[in-house]
Amino acid sequence: MEHEDFDAEQFVKASMNNSSSSDGGTAPLEKSDVFLSFSEEDTGKGFVSHLNASLARNGLKTYIRSNKSGTYGSLANFILGPILLGITVSIVVFSKNYVCSPSLLDDLTEIVQDSKTKKQIIVPVFYDVEPTAVRKQVGIYGERFAKYEDMYKDDMHKVHSWKKALTEAASYSGWDCTVNVRTEHEIVEDIAKDVLQKLDRVYVGDLDFKIDKLEQLAHLQQEISQEIIHNSENERNHKATLERIKRLKMEKKFRLLRLTPDLLSHMEISKTTNTYF
Repeated sequence: MEHEDFDAEQFVKASMNNSSSSDGGTAPLEKSDVFLSFSEEDTGKGFVSHLNASLARNGLKTYIRSNKSGTYGSLANFILGPILLGITVSIVVFSKNYVCSPSLLDDLTEIVQDSKTKKQIIVPVFYDVEPTAVRKQVGIYGERFAKYEDMYKDDMHKVHSWKKALTEAASYSGWDCTVNVRTEHEIVEDIAKDVLQKLDRVYVGDLDFKIDKLEQLAHLQQEISQEIIHNSENERNHKATLERIKRLKMEKKFRLLRLTPDLLSHMEISKTTNTYF
């Protein structure tokens, strides 16, 4: 099957508005919190897109890096170091085709090195691949490295550095999606919570869920009012739903600000919602 090149710009626009991306040689316009390394062919338009969106909803800025040049492509001329200087967490999504990209393996080698010198946190995610296959380079990963050893006969140091990076990165505490009975949405939210905790940030996914449901309700109430029956009770219900959405969005802003009680001592505490308004 022919591989379609990954359009990072379209992915960013479609997924979230606060991510940076690169197709080689350009640094992010602003500091990012999380670096995402993944195979676009396996996870770019699904799992990683959802994960990236979840991180964005929780106020995190991500830097996206996939094998845009293709499964076997190489982003030669790209220096990752300057980008990693401003990033605290690197999420590496291991999948079947991750090992097929020399550019991603080069990135991983640099990420692992940076974790030692700059204390960057690595969070491995195993998507449709066993952690042992990554850690020990067996199975599909072993098959690929057998080819690499033939391809890079004159540069075996590169092959050994890739193996070492895979072993070390896969040894960190992470997320095994292959044995999880939960939905992908639940896994993504848990990873976001984990990253937020590592960065000492707050989680707002629960509020996003409520807001989304209430916005759907408000839309339905509006349809009922306009197309089925128009009365004062429907209008009151619709107005109450809109007010609840407004309060939840305000609560989200307060939570993200992480304002301490002493800073909020001048404000009244709502006894019904335990939030400040």
